[in-house]
Amino acid sequence: MTAEYQVKGAVAVITLNNPPVNGLGFATRSAVVAAMQTALNDDAIKAIVITGAGKAFSGGADIKEFNSPMALMEPSLHTVINMVENSTKPVIAAIHTVCMGGGLELALGCNYRVAAPGAQIALPEVKLGILPGAGGTQRLPRVLGLEMALNMIVSGTPVLSEKLVQTALFDALIDGDLMQGALAFANQVADVRPLPKVRDLKIDYPNYEAFLQFSRNTVKAMAGPFPAPLKCVEAVAAAVTKKFDDGMKFERSLFIELVQTTESKALRHAFFAERIAGKVPDVPADTPTRAIVTAAVIGAGTMGGGIAMNFANAGIPVKILEMKQEALDKGLATIRKNYENTMKKGKLTPEKCEQRIGLISGTLAYEDIAPADIVVEAVFEDMGVKEAVFKKLDEVMKQGAILASNTSTLDVDKIASFTKRPQDVIGTHFFSPANVMKLLEIVRGAKTGKDVLATTLALAKKLKKTGVVSGVCDGFIGNRMIEQYSRQAGFLLEEGCLPEQVDQAVEKFGFAMGPFRMADLAGNDIGWHIRKRRYIDKPEVTYSKTADLLCEMGRFGQKTGAGWYDYKAGDRKAYPAQVVNDMIVKHSAELRVERRKISDQEIVERLVYALVNEGAYILDEGIAMRASDIDMVYLTGYGFPLFRGGPMFYADTVGLLNVSMAMEKYAKGRNGSAWKPAPLLVKLAAEGKTFNG
Repeated sequence: MTAEYQVKGAVAVITLNNPPVNGLGFATRSAVVAAMQTALNDDAIKAIVITGAGKAFSGGADIKEFNSPMALMEPSLHTVINMVENSTKPVIAAIHTVCMGGGLELALGCNYRVAAPGAQIALPEVKLGILPGAGGTQRLPRVLGLEMALNMIVSGTPVLSEKLVQTALFDALIDGDLMQGALAFANQVADVRPLPKVRDLKIDYPNYEAFLQFSRNTVKAMAGPFPAPLKCVEAVAAAVTKKFDDGMKFERSLFIELVQTTESKALRHAFFAERIAGKVPDVPADTPTRAIVTAAVIGAGTMGGGIAMNFANAGIPVKILEMKQEALDKGLATIRKNYENTMKKGKLTPEKCEQRIGLISGTLAYEDIAPADIVVEAVFEDMGVKEAVFKKLDEVMKQGAILASNTSTLDVDKIASFTKRPQDVIGTHFFSPANVMKLLEIVRGAKTGKDVLATTLALAKKLKKTGVVSGVCDGFIGNRMIEQYSRQAGFLLEEGCLPEQVDQAVEKFGFAMGPFRMADLAGNDIGWHIRKRRYIDKPEVTYSKTADLLCEMGRFGQKTGAGWYDYKAGDRKAYPAQVVNDMIVKHSAELRVERRKISDQEIVERLVYALVNEGAYILDEGIAMRASDIDMVYLTGYGFPLFRGGPMFYADTVGLLNVSMAMEKYAKGRNGSAWKPAPLLVKLAAEGKTFNG
């Protein structure tokens, strides 16, 4: 059932019932129209109440119908709102919990609105690169005033109902039983005429031209590459400057324009990619999960401390194990300092700060962590070290405990083989800083139990992470791809670039940070350690030696005050380093490579298409379940520009044939063997298809 119809005395109650958030899909819209018609045709009905079942009034459009013809099928949301607005009997929206997007637009079409305290009110469409398309930009300023409405529409941020009680949005805030209050209100206004309509309200804002121009300037400076925020300002401006019907037409034209933009398509792609990432075809939603009440972390370093903070932030007590008291004390002190800094910024109350610190304790004995429901190993990235840890964990941890490794590249199946319970072993690759970064790469071993995978995915949500499942391979999804990106960055140095040019080109493309600034932040010694392993395991794979030469100079990045760039004490800004640039030029001469001028376009194409090609291999091998999972890894873990939708989506927008042709061109250049195209890329390009079909 998508909308229930009940009669309560002289009041008809229409209850939206389309779980989980009563999305206004085609079936729900049709049911509302039918229910409205029934109420209008019944002479005994004097008023109509519209509300929502469960935990929402309505979250807006039904996301299952996004980007499909059903979203526009009649009755459209416009048709439903017009019917409600033109009702001959008063219609009252009884709002609770969540009232967003099309749900709020429907409520604005009603004659009256009553609300429960704590309801979240929002028009969040801007976050999908669009604007409210069913009258939100025209009606909300009429009830909230120009300034408040503009702020809500441009930001998309929810506001609690009690904060809006003094505005014309709500006719009453109802404490206690919402439905009883709504029915009483409906009976009070049943015979009141004329019926009030939001569209008839006037917007009174002195000197609105100056305010709107100020808003345009501010939003333009903040919106960056996204067109929707500025279009929101223009749509709201139309509410002030045009007649209502003309404003509605203008809003619709802007909505249609925005829906077609690459930026909106990228944001909508990311929205759905995040929601589907946690779905694993052979692990049903009702798979039993294990209780995670307590946790343990091995290692109190930067990564271990950050992982421990994640558990504490979610209210899960966590014990950190270290081998030496000095290392443990240092780790716990860093955690305290991190929380206190957050508190000083006003993002955490003193009570919450102490509460979270209190959930983290330390130990030097494996026996003390034995009762934990999950243990996350965060020790040095070396198989020998991991082996010693997992053999000990297998010995001491209680039966049913999940044994997780925070490895970023190593074979999780091999790690699992060090135990007698490989079904309990899983990879949980947190990204640094672990207490900040949103991505959690969840590595499913060949013998990982389905309940362990389901539990880890549920835990990711509890930790407020985006969990993306990867199969086992060297580097998994993210680091396996970034290696090809970094290889191309190194080759570019040998051929004519300097670190600053490469970083600036990629940052102009939209990356949060270029490859060399990123390496300095992570620590150049980490990549050096991995390359040394590669030289033994994969001698056929070539790398630029510039990064090794840099490490031989002791320039490991920000932590040593010198890497690809120079750094000053207390200053994270990267300053070009003449000694590094001289080393690069000298190395080119030793290789007898004639340095050439390289365009920003070539830099971006080589780095991004290297990601895309490796991503295609990963898909082909079944390491990633879907292209959108790869995009989520890069959007949430590697600073790929959100407005481009991730590497695989970006390749789709460029056209896979164009990607393939560019790769053929680069394959004819120096180190051309790095451009062996993935069979899946070749196939899809030839068929005119996309990764995200």
